[in-house]
This record gives sequence, structure tokens and C-alpha cells, in this order.
Amino acid sequence: MKEKLHITNEAIEEKAVLVGVITKSQDAAQLNEYLDELSFLAETAGAVEVKRFTQKLEYPDPRTFVGKGKLDEILNYIKENPVDVVIFDDELSPSQARNIERVIEVKVLDRSSLILDIFASRAQTSYARTQVELAQCQYLLPRLTRMWTHLERQKGGIGLRGPGETQIETDRRIILNRIALLKEKLKEIDRQKATQRKQRAQMVRVALVGYTNVGKSTLMNLLSKSEVFAENKLFATLDTTIRKVVIDNLPFLLTDTVGFIRKLPHHLVESFKSTLDEVREADVLVHVVDISHSNFEEQVNVVNETLKEMNALDKPTIMVFNKIDAFTYDKKDEDDLTPATKENYSLEDLKKMWMSKNTHPTVYISAAKKINTDELKDVLYKHIKKTHLEIYPNMLLY
Repeated sequence: MKEKLHITNEAIEEKAVLVGVITKSQDAAQLNEYLDELSFLAETAGAVEVKRFTQKLEYPDPRTFVGKGKLDEILNYIKENPVDVVIFDDELSPSQARNIERVIEVKVLDRSSLILDIFASRAQTSYARTQVELAQCQYLLPRLTRMWTHLERQKGGIGLRGPGETQIETDRRIILNRIALLKEKLKEIDRQKATQRKQRAQMVRVALVGYTNVGKSTLMNLLSKSEVFAENKLFATLDTTIRKVVIDNLPFLLTDTVGFIRKLPHHLVESFKSTLDEVREADVLVHVVDISHSNFEEQVNVVNETLKEMNALDKPTIMVFNKIDAFTYDKKDEDDLTPATKENYSLEDLKKMWMSKNTHPTVYISAAKKINTDELKDVLYKHIKKTHLEIYPNMLLY
């Protein structure tokens, strides 16, 4: 009896090796945290981590990032195990990527190219796709030589080297022209969006900001009673979503923005300028934090640093600590006299700490489980009403 052949549409996951370096500015604990995030990025892109390698160096090796010995160790693992891609946690220079690929002979990605790949798969609108393509072109331009290394393997013969050089120059010219075209396209869209923002006058503009995957889209759905795409993956949504929200008698505009992340490629920051303009021009920021994340305080710092670069850190802000339903901690035994660490702090401990040091209104909620959302709405109402009366003093609220 013949067996039936079952065909599925599920994508085959690529097997990935992750690589990071411990340096003076990045200790082992930090690196493990970054590699955990890199593993989540790889999963979002459709790869599964099978092994990770770390190397302790004063600074990354300028030729191979991890040094020849560690690269040989990675090569030996690849020879003995099925591996599709090796992903480095920092951005590789074109020469580093080229040197590494010559040795291990499998696909090599760095953190920037992985994030770009995720953005490309997540972009839904023409605007988002244009932003991502511009970032990809800017990333690709200095790496064209690496793409033509196959010509170096051709020995002898007249005219074999020249065409390679000519092709690189041709490709460079094509990409430069494409970059110029995309920039002009984005300028036109930026002008249209600036006009749209002006037309939204006489309503307070509130922007949700935060690290990626902290629950901004879930909170957006809760407050606006809409169906913005939300998923437990990094960069679940790239396109800015704006909804009119009314709490009691108070209308305002709520914007869901792209999440921030450590080591975000500067090409993406520049390409997503207009998206970030929604943050720059907001009247109030709602900084959403995943309090269940083991390193949420560093994520808060990453967001604040990004806001500082955008000259938006001084805006009126409400801190919303989300996912309290997923918060866990290691309770110390009563006879344990060792100093408490952050892993031992209860939610009540953290509330006291943040209430004492935070200058912004602070709320602790679960957007997914709708826990404490009435307090959030009350804080939003008071804060936005105060802002509304400051901006539009002659406009009555009924």
C-alpha cells in the first residue's frame, strides 16, 4: 500500500549559529542577553539557533571579528553539523564579512542585515517598503566587492578581471541612482504626511513608544478598540498606525510607532525619519515597558537614548509598565542573608523603586489581560486634558 505524501506550506527553518564577542564595554552577562535577543531576531526571521560561540577579546579582530582560532572552531562545528547561516551580533565591515565567508563557506549575516531582512518581510505599505529598500541599498553599497568575489577564483585568460571591475562599477551606479530615486520618493511622502499632521490640529497627539515587543500594539488595540496587528515577535508591525481615541468626553489621536532596539542600524533610523517624526511632533509620549523582561531597565535606557537623539526626551511622558501578569521573581528564603539582586525583587519592590525615582506618572498594567486598565485610562485622561488646555486654552471640552 502506497503511503500518502503530505505536503505542507510551512517554511523550512534555517539552522543558525550565533557569534558574539566579550569586550571591555560588553561583559559576559550583557553578551548573553544580546545573544538571547539575537536568537529571538533569528526566530522572527525564520531561523532556529543550534549553537552559539563567544570569544573574549580586548576589541573585535579587524580581519575576522573573532580571530582565526575561534573562526576555525566555528568551521569545525559547521563541518560536523548542518548549518545554513552564521549570524554575528555586531555589524561586520565588508572586509570582515568577506574574510569570514572565505573560511566557513556558508551564508554570513550580521545584526544589521538580519534586522533589515526582518523589516523587509514585515513592511506592508508602499511607504514602509520604500523606507526598507532605501536602508538595504545604503547597507549594500559598500559591500558590492564582497558580492563579486567569485571572479577572484577565475585564473588566467584575457579580459576576465576587467569585466568584474566594470560590473561592480555598473552595480554601484545602479544602486546610487536607486538611492537617489528612493530619497526623492520619501521626500514627497514626507511632505504629504507633514500636511496630514497639520490637518490633525486641535486634538492632542499621543505617541506610544518603547522597545520592540513590549506590547504597544496590544495597548493600541485596547485603547482604540481596533485591530492593529500584534504578535509575540520582534517588529511585528512597522507601519505607523493612528487612531482617534475618546476617553470620557476627551478625544485625542493615538499613534503606534515602530519599536526601538539595541544597535539599530543607522540606515534604518535615517530611512524611518518620517515615522519617527510622529514621535517628534507628539504632544504626549506613552513609554511602554515590558516589566516581565529580565533586563527591562536597559531597554528603558535604550529608548530614552533614542528619544534624546530625536530631541524628544523632554516631552510630557507617561510610563506604562506592561505585562505584570507575566512578571516572576525568585523569592529569597528568610534565612538568606546575601544581598538581594534584581532577580529577587517582587513587583511591589519594583513599584516602590520606580515610584521614588521616576518623575513621570506611572501605571502598572497588563494590556493582554486587561488588568488595571481603568487606572491607565484615568491617568491618560488627566494628563491629556491638562495638555489639551495648555495647547488650546480657548477650546472648550464638553
